Amino acid sequence: MNGYTVLYDPEGHIDAQLPLDRTTHERVARAVLAWSDPDVLRPDDYEQVGLLLAGAARAVADDVRALAGRLPEDDGRRLFAEFVVGQADDCLARPSRTLLRGRDRARTLRALYERLDRLQGTAPGAEATTTASP
Repeated sequence: MNGYTVLYDPEGHIDAQLPLDRTTHERVARAVLAWSDPDVLRPDDYEQVGLLLAGAARAVADDVRALAGRLPEDDGRRLFAEFVVGQADDCLARPSRTLLRGRDRARTLRALYERLDRLQGTAPGAEATTTASP
C-alpha cells in the first residue's frame, strides 16, 4: 500500500460536499495583505501560501459561477459575477512565488467571497455548499 488513495470524481460531487473553512482563508488573506517586507518569506513559502489561497479561490469561484448561472443573462449581478470570476481565473493562472502575487490572490479571494455573499439568496435555489464555515 502506498499510503494514499486516488478518488475518481470527474463531476466534482466530493468537492461540492466538503465545506471550506472560510474564516481560516479570510485570516490568511488578511495576513498576506498586511505583510510589508517582501523578504518575510522565501519564494517556496510564498508559493505554498499562494496555492492555499488559489484552492480556496477556485472553490468559491465555482460557487459564484453556479449562482450567477441561475440568474437571467441580462441581469447586472450575473454580468458582474462573470467579470469577477474571469478576473479571478486570470489571476490564478499566474504562478505565485512573490509577495505581490500572493497579495493578488488574497484580493481575488476577498472579491470572490464578496460576490458570493451578494449572490446568495438572489438566485432560484441559491445554495453555496463549498464555502460554509464549519
